[in-house]
Amino acid sequence: QVQLVESGGGLVQAGGSLRLSCAASGDRFSSYTVGWFRQAPGKEREFVSFISLSGNRTSYADSGAGRFTISRDNPKNTVYLQMTNLKPEDTAVYFCAARVTGSPAQASSYRYWGQGTQVTVSS
Repeated sequence: QVQLVESGGGLVQAGGSLRLSCAASGDRFSSYTVGWFRQAPGKEREFVSFISLSGNRTSYADSGAGRFTISRDNPKNTVYLQMTNLKPEDTAVYFCAARVTGSPAQASSYRYWGQGTQVTVSS
């Protein structure tokens, strides 16, 4: 069992930056692929990024490529999402998730989810 808690969201102006954190409790966190997803009001949850167990493999949705960077610190049981040059369309609740069965770009593949952190980007 893994519990995930996201933090670092907030209100930022367009062009600004935020770093989201996903802190995990429970065992075997370093054994899990971790992903970030986001959900805007009235929209489906969408893939943002994922990082492999050791951190040597990452992937990004086109919407965040070149602006977002995912990383992990396994001794601290934490995964980060650094977001730069934020745009109003990045406004959403951001969720982290762990333990993949299947494609890491699909929300249905993940077993454990956090409660989310709100990111609001003003124009």
